[in-house]
Amino acid sequence: MSPSGQFPPAPTRRLPQDVVDRPLVGFTRDYPEGEAVPRHRHERVQLLYATRGIMRITTDAASFVVPPGRALWLPAGVAHLTETQGRLAMRALFLRADAARAGPAAVTVMAVSPLLRELVLAACAEPLEWDEAGRGRHLTALILDEIARAPALPLGVPAVRDARLRRLAEALRADPARDADLESWAVECGASPRTLTRLFRRETGMSFGRWRQLLRLSEAAALLAQGVPPARAAAAVGYASASAFGAAFRAAFGTTPGSGQYTDAR
Repeated sequence: MSPSGQFPPAPTRRLPQDVVDRPLVGFTRDYPEGEAVPRHRHERVQLLYATRGIMRITTDAASFVVPPGRALWLPAGVAHLTETQGRLAMRALFLRADAARAGPAAVTVMAVSPLLRELVLAACAEPLEWDEAGRGRHLTALILDEIARAPALPLGVPAVRDARLRRLAEALRADPARDADLESWAVECGASPRTLTRLFRRETGMSFGRWRQLLRLSEAAALLAQGVPPARAAAAVGYASASAFGAAFRAAFGTTPGSGQYTDAR
């Protein structure tokens, strides 16, 4: 991003999955801890899923923490940067435009049902040019039905472009538990509380408090996926009590922090 908050065009990354003449195909790759794939785009829609490890996907509009049990629907042409947390086992899908109509129009974090998980793994085991009269056709039909049914989850944190807000966002990502109010942040960021309030509304469409809550819950989901107990995850992201954290988590994701749905599938 330039100092003015503008992004340069993202290069197109072309893989065989981008061009094969099938409604969808699997993509399998394992990444070491801490690897990053620079900002790029693809010509096809992707369903990014990992059976192990955590994906951190950053688009020009938002950042997403995607733990096991969740997937990111990424429309064609959306520029994004991928970073890994822990050893990552990616098992993704590339969808042709006609098949992609089963999913949403925008970038979306989806809940992955046990059935969808197994279907994705099965699709990744098929050859690129699978038999259109055989097993691949049945897998595709079931996958598209499960994608259409998958609940969307608010695991995205809107990006900020103003340099003062970026300083605030970077500090909070480094320490989500930091409990400074806007008056304190104003001194550090070089802007008045009123200006910060106005900028948050303009750039994210929400208040600073709501934006910070989304950030904290996203980071908590990443901790839970690493096996951190809910009470410790709550404290690490700034919740004063496990009950308050549990209520906020349940309201956002429709499940409790201790349900196990965010745990790595080893």
